[in-house]
Amino acid sequence: MHRPTTFLNALRPYMPLVVRLALGFLLIVHGLDKFDTGLGNVGDAFDGWGVPFPEISATFVAVFEVVGGIALLLGIGTRYVALAMIGVLVGAMIFVKFEIGVLGGYETDLAYIAGLASLVATGPGLLSADSALGIDRELAVGAPADRQRVDA
Repeated sequence: MHRPTTFLNALRPYMPLVVRLALGFLLIVHGLDKFDTGLGNVGDAFDGWGVPFPEISATFVAVFEVVGGIALLLGIGTRYVALAMIGVLVGAMIFVKFEIGVLGGYETDLAYIAGLASLVATGPGLLSADSALGIDRELAVGAPADRQRVDA
């Protein structure tokens, strides 16, 4: 009866990696799409939605999605990148998505926020640059300090 639980618990240290890879990849794709569309066109869309400083905001979001996505893939500054991206997504929900509603509106943003919030809470995991550099090792899911705290 304990075998499935033991197996699943053994996977725990790798889950932040799975979340980071999925979200990092998706953010990069969204950022590159903004560059393909043209930052001027994205800025015009932002202007139409009432986003403050639309040209600057479009450039910031596109660059941050690509750079932040790469940072998540590598596990660099994971908690900070995830927290900042939650802010960007909340802005998108406020300025664009709420008036559309859940379906076809902000449903995807909520899913992104849930995944990003899990990274803020759990950290980058053991398989990350943050952990390898000792930046976020103590709070990484599955780290010895975490296991001692839970087992105590």
